[in-house]
Amino acid sequence: MNQLSIPEFPDLQIGTLFCIGRNYARHIEEMKSERTDEPVVFLKPRSSVIFNNGKVLLPEKTNDVHHEVELVLLIGKHTHKVSPDVALDSVKAVAVGLDLTARDIQARAKQKGLPWTLSKGFHTFAPVGNFAELRDNFDIQNLDLWVKVNGETRQHGNTSMMLFTSAEIISFLSQHFILNPGDIIFTGTPEGVSRVKAGDTIEAGLGDHISSLKVYVQS
Repeated sequence: MNQLSIPEFPDLQIGTLFCIGRNYARHIEEMKSERTDEPVVFLKPRSSVIFNNGKVLLPEKTNDVHHEVELVLLIGKHTHKVSPDVALDSVKAVAVGLDLTARDIQARAKQKGLPWTLSKGFHTFAPVGNFAELRDNFDIQNLDLWVKVNGETRQHGNTSMMLFTSAEIISFLSQHFILNPGDIIFTGTPEGVSRVKAGDTIEAGLGDHISSLKVYVQS
């Protein structure tokens, strides 16, 4: 299995990482941002993905890296111009993930009206837990999300708080892009984001033991 394979689905290669910003109202408030009429979309490189027990490497360019816990969707089939009512048929599995963000770099980019890519795309900045196949016995829009740093709960939310549902996100993306098997979608974070530092252990979870994640922060 090479490093671009997904552990639970070794024949499936990681594709494009689509990320959605400003999808929880209270996180918008804590970031002093504004709601948008459409999903805010940005990308991460595949090299930012790490899995359970991986190491988050803090870049020298930043001293303010934040955790953002998210529901992550794994696309399982070719998807183009689908409606929300059938969009979830494209999801093969779900996981908990972290959209790590160099907040200081992002803030400077925002001030200048520049893209966020550097602040979001560093190597190891997209940790993902184990993928669980999407089943009929859980509601993708009613799943708890949480993250702990050194055992202290920092974020706790529920996917019912999303402004754009998973189905709406997939449908929106499919109108503008072609989604392919192996593509991954980070669906946004609830409030409570905070700084991590070298030596920290980050743990995160999704639902009732659906997916879990543990990573270690290093300089």
